[in-house]
Amino acid sequence: MGHPKRPRKKYETPSHPWQEDRIKHENELMRKYGLKNKREIWKAQTQLKRYRNLARSLLAKVGSEDEQYKREVDQLLSHLARLDILKTGASLDDVLALNEEHILSRRLQTIVYLKGLASTPKQARQLIVHGHIAVDGRRVTVPSYMVKGDEEGEIDYAPDSPLVDVSHPARPPVDLLKSRKPVAVKTVEEDSSKVEGSEKSVSSESSESEKTPVEPVSPESGDSSVEPESSGNEVDTSPVDGVDQGGK
Repeated sequence: MGHPKRPRKKYETPSHPWQEDRIKHENELMRKYGLKNKREIWKAQTQLKRYRNLARSLLAKVGSEDEQYKREVDQLLSHLARLDILKTGASLDDVLALNEEHILSRRLQTIVYLKGLASTPKQARQLIVHGHIAVDGRRVTVPSYMVKGDEEGEIDYAPDSPLVDVSHPARPPVDLLKSRKPVAVKTVEEDSSKVEGSEKSVSSESSESEKTPVEPVSPESGDSSVEPESSGNEVDTSPVDGVDQGGK
């Protein structure tokens, strides 16, 4: 249970503090989703780890007729479908294909930015913390609030917020909203397909280079720049200054 005044951590820190690839990836996620610090990334990764561990334990019982097993599978998949992380009718294998971006893309901060209520992800966080955003008429001041699928259409400015006025200078321009695209979430399958494609291109280039014949260069082709190689055993017969060639 733990101490009521000292709750347990909601995230696990990386096993190694200095890993270049991990640090670059975390910095990219912070810029993409406007996160305050890396603890928010670690929280999403820890939550994803719980989902994946539960899916693995359930996959080990595939084919079981136990009612508890079926109930746990339905609860996990319905929970992820309710958060719009997975589509309805997904399987446990789809849970294993998730990454932290599927969790971060369902945060209230990300949804507010994608719906056009803020110009940048950073501004979306500011509007939420200052109480300008409401979900189904209820003010929510937590940027990491996980938005359910049926709540996404109910997100708007709070009724008593000055941003309700269309002419408010803090509202994003209409031209910016038209050019905005949804956040692209990379999947494990896309990453593996890119690696396979690069390997195929490298193998095709190597096979083409092997098939291309190399034409030998003959000294009789008329090219004066190419000279036949000497065997190293030829004797230099050129005259030397100061030496009588006749032997006298």
